[in-house]
This record gives sequence, C-alpha cells and structure tokens, in this order.
Amino acid sequence: MPSTTQVRLSRRELLKLGAGASVALTTVGVTATLTGCSSSEPATDYRILRSSDLPILGAILPALVGAHPAMPAHLPAALKRLDESLAYMSTHVHQDVYELLDLLSMRLTRGPLTGIWGHWENAEPAQVVHFLERWRDSRFDLLRQGHAALSQLLLMAWYALPASWEHTGYPGPPVF
Repeated sequence: MPSTTQVRLSRRELLKLGAGASVALTTVGVTATLTGCSSSEPATDYRILRSSDLPILGAILPALVGAHPAMPAHLPAALKRLDESLAYMSTHVHQDVYELLDLLSMRLTRGPLTGIWGHWENAEPAQVVHFLERWRDSRFDLLRQGHAALSQLLLMAWYALPASWEHTGYPGPPVF
C-alpha cells in the first residue's frame, strides 16, 4: 500500500506536470496583460520596465546581492541599468521578462509561487531570500529558469555599476 505522505512521480507524470505548469503560467501572463492587470507601457524615464515591475525588482535585487554598503543608494541606478540592458534585447526576451514579472505581480500567482502574499514593498528580506531559494532548488525546471533569469539579469545590472566594485575589491576595467 503506498504511503500517503510520499508523492512519487514517474518521469512521464513529471513531464506532464511541467508542461501543464508551463501552459498555466503562460495563460496567467496573457490574462494579466489582456485584463489590464499589468500595463504594457514603460514606467516614466524607463524604456522597457513597467511601473508594476519596479517594486518586484527592487525587493529581489537586495536579496540577491546581500549586505552591500552601496545597495540602498544605488538601487534605482541598478534598475535603470537593467532597463538599458533590456532595451538592447529582442522583443521575445521582453515578452518573457514581462510574463515572469506578471507572474510575480499578480496576487493569484504570487502568493502560492513565492510565499509572499502581500505587496512586494512590504516583503521582508528573509521572505524574498526564501522565495529565491525555493525557486533555485525547485524540482520544477520552470521555477529554476525563473530564478536563473532574475538572478542573471539583476546581478548583471548591479555589478555593471562602478559603485558595486569597491566593496568587492575590483578596481574597475584597465584604463589605457
């Protein structure tokens, strides 16, 4: 008799679950866009990122970087740098980023997937770190990909700022 506390998935069942989750997440993203839950217009002074994206990214970046003396003051500059980087990427990448951020902004999906039920502005750093660890270590490839996308984009934007170099000991690029 199988135990009621263990869930055993065959490879086929796991693939079905992953495909179903992908369809569900895409549907949520499209629904959010079509119902107006997320604007497709960039925020003021931004080219790609929307005003609904900024609180999410503003909560996640400090959790990714950790304690850094330049973080609070240079967080807006890092988000602007991310926006500039995204502006040079394809519209397909923009759409993927929008879908991921829509998923994180909609209450219906944010709570179950992240454990953060309230607004991102009110999320405790420990909650954000826990969410990132859950996604990084998830058995679902889609969540791991979401973690990788958020981490790479945000850390690339952060470490492109000269203000982040001093704390790491990096003197900056050579000057010829």
